[in-house]
Amino acid sequence: MKSREEIISGLEGHRSSVPSKWKENAEWRLANKSWLRYSQRIAMMMLDRMEELGLTQKALASRMGCTQQYISRVLKGSENLSIETISRIETALELNILELPFSPHRGSALQT
Repeated sequence: MKSREEIISGLEGHRSSVPSKWKENAEWRLANKSWLRYSQRIAMMMLDRMEELGLTQKALASRMGCTQQYISRVLKGSENLSIETISRIETALELNILELPFSPHRGSALQT
């Protein structure tokens, strides 16, 4: 049976030369939990709508005027989306993501 030192030595031989960032990533996810939840919901709404419309990431990127790589990051649910980006998503997918309380279609006093 191997000694404790031999086991540790053997394990150290498999250690990566690049330090792991699991702790930093976990702390970041915890600190950003609130908006990440919204971002993930938006990503799911987008995926459902893209499926309904038969759109690829590349086609959606073309509609939004951005890269397919950016769409991929958004669909992972980890992008901090601006209101401008959400609006572009809504237009490109004919989708309501944000329903504002003062929206005219909800019977607000702003209707004319």
